[in-house]
Amino acid sequence: MHEPLDHEGLNAAATENGLASPSLPQLMLDRAPLPIVLIDAQGCLCYANNAAAAMLGWPREQLEAMSIFDIAPHRRPDMWADSIHTVKQRGPLTLNSDWQTAEGKTLSLELNACFMPIEAMDHVLVFARDISAQQHALEQAFRLAHIDDTTGLPNRKMLQDRIESEALLATQEGRRIGLLAIEINEVRHINESLGYALGDQLLMMLTRRVSSSLRGASVLAHLGAGEFALLLVQDSDVDDDVALQVSRQIREALTTPVRLEHQDVSVTCDIGIVIFPQDAREPAHILRQAQVAMRLAKTQGVNQISFYTPEANARASEQQAREAALRHALERGEFHLLYQPQVDLKTGQIIGVEALLRWRNPTLGEVPPDVFIPIAESTGLILPINSWVLKVACEAATRWKQMGLPAIQMAVNLSPRQLRQPDLAGAIQTALIQSELPPQRLSIEVTEDTLMDDLDHAARILTDIRSIGIDISLDGFGTGRSNLSSLRRLPISVIKIDRSLVPDVTAAARDVSITRAIINMAHSMQTRVMAVGVESEGELALLLANQCDLMQGNFFSKPLTEEELLPLLREGKHLPGDVLGRQARQRTLLLVDDEDNIVSALKRLLRRDGYNIVTASSGPQGLQRLAEHQVDVIVSDQRMPGMTGVEFLRQTKALYPQTIRMVLSGYTELQSITDAINEGAIYKFLTKPWDDERLRTHIREAFEQKEMADENRRLDREVQQANLELADVNRRLKTLLATQSERILKEEASLVIARDALESIPCPVVGIDQEGMISFMNSDAELLFDGATVLLGMHLDDISCPPLARLWQTQDGRHHDIEVQGRAYRAVCRSMKGDAQSRGSFMVLMPSTDR
Repeated sequence: MHEPLDHEGLNAAATENGLASPSLPQLMLDRAPLPIVLIDAQGCLCYANNAAAAMLGWPREQLEAMSIFDIAPHRRPDMWADSIHTVKQRGPLTLNSDWQTAEGKTLSLELNACFMPIEAMDHVLVFARDISAQQHALEQAFRLAHIDDTTGLPNRKMLQDRIESEALLATQEGRRIGLLAIEINEVRHINESLGYALGDQLLMMLTRRVSSSLRGASVLAHLGAGEFALLLVQDSDVDDDVALQVSRQIREALTTPVRLEHQDVSVTCDIGIVIFPQDAREPAHILRQAQVAMRLAKTQGVNQISFYTPEANARASEQQAREAALRHALERGEFHLLYQPQVDLKTGQIIGVEALLRWRNPTLGEVPPDVFIPIAESTGLILPINSWVLKVACEAATRWKQMGLPAIQMAVNLSPRQLRQPDLAGAIQTALIQSELPPQRLSIEVTEDTLMDDLDHAARILTDIRSIGIDISLDGFGTGRSNLSSLRRLPISVIKIDRSLVPDVTAAARDVSITRAIINMAHSMQTRVMAVGVESEGELALLLANQCDLMQGNFFSKPLTEEELLPLLREGKHLPGDVLGRQARQRTLLLVDDEDNIVSALKRLLRRDGYNIVTASSGPQGLQRLAEHQVDVIVSDQRMPGMTGVEFLRQTKALYPQTIRMVLSGYTELQSITDAINEGAIYKFLTKPWDDERLRTHIREAFEQKEMADENRRLDREVQQANLELADVNRRLKTLLATQSERILKEEASLVIARDALESIPCPVVGIDQEGMISFMNSDAELLFDGATVLLGMHLDDISCPPLARLWQTQDGRHHDIEVQGRAYRAVCRSMKGDAQSRGSFMVLMPSTDR
């Protein structure tokens, strides 16, 4: 705690110095009308006059025991040290600051500070002036000049200022911004018919709707009379597609009916778009050009969107035409399905097809899926469209099954909107029941990003679908946001590798490694892998080499109509056995050397061993030969132009790891050769000139090793496939057991209810099994036979009650008058049916009222 200024000490010092009025300096400071404080280098208030105490609301003694950080909480010690240094170096300084009063009120002050050393210590003497009223007036003036009173949004002037500043930044950073001019057409009419109060209320409600959907640094402004503007600013570029998407979202928000004074009010809007600097060069003209585009939209009809430039406007018109046509495409029968086969790489057989939606419009022609699917998704039309796809696909699969065609799965894609539906599993089950398609003949495909939006919800929905017996495929894997931990939570049966990760024959080794890693990861999770978009035999060879399970792509078949697909299924089209490596074939040797005489000599030497010999004169040509032929053993020279033998064999190892690779060279650079051998790129290094018989022996041993490795891989694939099938059987058994357990619990509950109901019937009830044994008696029946529960398990013929025996033998469902134990009853005996088979019968004995 610092010591406050000693006023009496000051007075005494003044007396000793012979001042005429020893208290005059102190009195002058104390009674000065301007608030004055003295602050030391640590920020402690050493002195405060009466005006300062009155302004801040603390007693002087308490104020002089405080620090600048108590009355100006925004200040920090380092900031105060900088202020002391600045005043000391530059002299008296004027600045604005906010101080807090004892009541917590914030005052805006103008401060005049000057440096004052006292007893060799740095101090600052501060004269303060309260300018809160002036500051408030300035803020009010700014608000009146820049803020719209009705909505609280920026007005035209503030928007124009912001446009110019953002346009300058966009120019410096090389990106684009957008401006949307929006007019709500009914505001003027509502003001005139319902009053300005309700018109203002409508504007406020619509403002909240639009504002809630904005992201980033975008600015919404109200220009008056139902006219708005939206400045689109993003860290990345604002292009035509972004502006159009935002415009459509705003249009949907504005045109949704509003509840106003117990009635629904609907409005329409027109939106004009301009992109800077693409469409406009001068920031001052951007708003006017957006309004020109808005008026152009108004001429095109209701709720239209228009761009300022003719080119962009044509694209927007085309987009709107697609959307309008899409709304009627389903009812007009413009959709159809194509089916692309999916092939098992173990057998080469077709095991399924993916149903692919296509749209052919009489005016627009064939519209690509990547164009109309996003429109359907954003407008919500995807829900009825995909329901139609599911129905038609299931019916087609049932139809093929009834034709006796091979059993294959039908794969149908789910959209993000569908996955958000809580009753999705029930809807799919209904489609299966209506089409009579077994669940195991249907597969559902979902994308990574669809799942990651709400993983918990997706896991629940997919688990419900999987429990029906439907397989789940994860489509486009490797391009989204999923990870191993999230995949483990999902009941995925098949992971589909995206086309971008299906490597080309000349792909870099790191790309192939990604593919291999995905396959290994999937197999470790007991999940199969399907490669999508396979276009060539070279790609297929790479996938086979990396143990991929399934494929889909134009190499086998493009998407087909049902009429085109059926012959393939009838004929059993499949991948050739030699492509899969299942048939016995000639041993294939690749010779790579840039010297023609060496290649010729090797061919003459080795042809006698019956090899199929393929040759190449360089590493790149060798890679091409590997794509064209299924090679077992490679013999390469080391010193070749462009790519050395070691570099060629390293890339070959990554692309075709099953090959046996050898170097035959007269050039020996031991370090690179040794490294390649150690990392497994080279099997053996042989030198030129060679010994014929020794070379033949080495190559023969290489083929034998290759064939042994091929057999081991084949056995490994069979074991993996068996494990996958076993895992799938286990999953299905678990699901079946869970279903049966649930059914048993329900039946037990039903049995308890039934027994309670039979006990409550106020007359004797007897249950008899198919053989005539008594299996149930309610309380009244036991009383009839004097509580003889020992009758349970006895045959009716053994209880000495002929009327009951005759009634059971009759079982005609009619009422009969009988006498039991001396009492008259109207009795009926009816059989109990279950699953179309009799489960016994029951008798009800109602006391007769006629006797």
